[in-house]
Amino acid sequence: MTFKVVIPARYASTRLPGKPLLDIAGKPMVIRVAEQAAKSGASEIVIATDFEKISHIAAQHDIKAVMTRIDHVSGTDRIAEVAQKLNWADDDIVVNVQGDEPLIEPALIAEVAQHLANSQDAVMATACHRIHDEASFLNPNIVKVVIDANGNALYFSRAPIPYPRDEIYKDNIQAYRHIGIYAYRVGFLKRYAELTSTELEKIESLEQLRVLHHGYKIGVTITENAPASGVDTQEDLDLVRKLFS
Repeated sequence: MTFKVVIPARYASTRLPGKPLLDIAGKPMVIRVAEQAAKSGASEIVIATDFEKISHIAAQHDIKAVMTRIDHVSGTDRIAEVAQKLNWADDDIVVNVQGDEPLIEPALIAEVAQHLANSQDAVMATACHRIHDEASFLNPNIVKVVIDANGNALYFSRAPIPYPRDEIYKDNIQAYRHIGIYAYRVGFLKRYAELTSTELEKIESLEQLRVLHHGYKIGVTITENAPASGVDTQEDLDLVRKLFS
């Protein structure tokens, strides 16, 4: 099983302007992410960006970068453009690693890719881990996923799912937090760009619901350990800098 990694890196960020280039112990954040991805065993690492300076920085660190359109509405669309520009084969597996996760575990990247490679039905794969506290279960900023008997996603939601209606289930519920990492087959990436957006996707603000709505399957691997959080705020950045130093 071989796979590639694409790291979408938009320059614009509301809370942390220029986030991909923020320094972490002497290197830009997006380079730290690429270095973690390189430990996963990926056959190719590509940074997908809409900002020339990010491309230049990648070249300085001997990392391939592809310039993409500035108007993509999602990282998936940006990765689809990269796959087309590099003429990747339809059965190639590509993992989307977010450009603001310098602490991502390389093993998780490989695990998601392997899950898709092993799946007969899924066009995508992602990951989750068990929720152990009520606060996380009820938090709308934490996306939950329900999985079927074959390891495929039934639904993703910001709501607490599955909701324990009866008291007997409240202490024994198995709820899972979705982890925002995705593996795709290139052939599906090409089709994804043609899928119409859906009301569910808009209501929940979760682009993966577009895939389920149109009848495709998303495989979900369950990891034992909760991954480190990404960098969304100055506090997150301060913590990551401390860990790297």
